[in-house]
Amino acid sequence: MGTQDAPAKAGTTRHFRVWRGDETGGDLTDYQVQVNEGEVVLDVIHRLQATEAPDLACRWNCKAGKCGSCSMEINGMPRLGCMTRMSTFDEAETVTITPLRTFPVIRDLVTDVSFNYEKARETPAFAPPTDLAPGEYRMQQLDVERSQEFRKCIECFLCQNTCHVVRDHEENKPAFSGPRYFIRAAELDMHPLDTKTDRKEYAQASQGLGYCNITKCCTEVCPEHIKITDNAIIPMKERVVDRRYDPLVWLGSKIFRRGQSEVEQTPHDPDQINAAHSHAGGSHGATAEAEAERGVHWGRQVPQPQAPAVDSRGRLPISEFTFDKPAAPSPFGDDVTFPIPAQDLNYAHPKQPEQKD
Repeated sequence: MGTQDAPAKAGTTRHFRVWRGDETGGDLTDYQVQVNEGEVVLDVIHRLQATEAPDLACRWNCKAGKCGSCSMEINGMPRLGCMTRMSTFDEAETVTITPLRTFPVIRDLVTDVSFNYEKARETPAFAPPTDLAPGEYRMQQLDVERSQEFRKCIECFLCQNTCHVVRDHEENKPAFSGPRYFIRAAELDMHPLDTKTDRKEYAQASQGLGYCNITKCCTEVCPEHIKITDNAIIPMKERVVDRRYDPLVWLGSKIFRRGQSEVEQTPHDPDQINAAHSHAGGSHGATAEAEAERGVHWGRQVPQPQAPAVDSRGRLPISEFTFDKPAAPSPFGDDVTFPIPAQDLNYAHPKQPEQKD
């Protein structure tokens, strides 16, 4: 005697509020939608499009949590629609679906995320060794384990959306790249074959790393569970601090200069003196200084420390060891308040020709 298939479990009707509108304005619209067992929020949106709201705009692609297209805010939390199961909400709970708040609305749930692609173009690319052809790259797994984590990013931009530096302060966008591009900078800085040595200086001077106060909200919303704050942002901040303000690092740079000639040890050119300790970071060179000045223009001359005098043997006076000031001043100076006004900021990529007005 054959067995009879069990009847499918009937769906339940749930209450949804979906934001409808465009760049000129909009409002939340109420819908009663049938929800079946095992469905996700994106399934509900597709059912709405097939029944009550055929003109509802929603961006999606893979429906597998790997393309990052269906980013939205569900009950105020930035999430992927295809990875948010309806079973996580109480049956009596109203599910509110809104577009990403940080980016301009195009229509309904679709936002203009071109801000992120502009920041991607501004980020210096991977710089391989000049003496190796692409097929000759060799790396050990141990060397790439730290940076491999950041390659899991699907560019859903949920971390960008939830970061309060730009979510609550639109004026910060010209000077702030956001967590997505901090992990890109960290990935390249930790890459064993990347030859660009000023990733840390660039992150601080041009990407706005100093704006981040490590609240870890970006890590909380990452669907790939990348530890953005702990494994990328904090290490980059520590490296910036080490190269800029650590007296031992500064002292070490002086010790390794002892083999230079006496003329090189005691430069008389003011430009050389200022370049001896660049506020751009640990490269201590005029090139990094120039790139930092091109990257962020603060509308005034940043105070520069002068290299201390050394004797004929390249040794520092004892007063330098007991000096109670940090090795370099703040790159912002003492007269800056935050947030910095947008009119005082501009950006010019080091590889991009200057555009004339």
